[in-house]
Amino acid sequence: MQKITPFLWFGDQAEEAANFYVSLFAKRGGSGETRIVDVTRYGSSASNAAGRPEGSVMTVTFLLDGLEFTALNGGPEFHFTEAISFMVVCDDQAEVDELWAALTEGGEEGPCGWLKDRYGLSWQIVPKALEEMRRDRDPAKAERVMAAMLQMKKIEVQELQRAYDAA
Repeated sequence: MQKITPFLWFGDQAEEAANFYVSLFAKRGGSGETRIVDVTRYGSSASNAAGRPEGSVMTVTFLLDGLEFTALNGGPEFHFTEAISFMVVCDDQAEVDELWAALTEGGEEGPCGWLKDRYGLSWQIVPKALEEMRRDRDPAKAERVMAAMLQMKKIEVQELQRAYDAA
């Protein structure tokens, strides 16, 4: 069991969001298990401090590439901000494109590979190549890559490579 679990507060879309994330990440074929683990429901009014309908979904525990998350239907009091995001390192441009399209549908694009999904949760969709190029021992190459990335919304590996290779 992992010692730290991201706990996500949704108004009333925890189950829908968990199912969406699981379906999306199951397609990736990552290194870890991706599935719904458990769903708990609100009980009677005597044991339901949140005042949510009895029998409605309270929490959904799910795995994405082996990382456990818990989603809560806690009501409209709190909302996600960009102060917390989940970074997904993608093997190639095709994976970047697929995740970007799915996660921005009903959401919004942000700068430098950041986006908000339809639930307001922030993600960073980053190709592995970006990290490799940024770590180059030649600071001029790394700076060109960063400058190119700062002009992008969805990160394009081919454009990063052009900047990296420029003399």
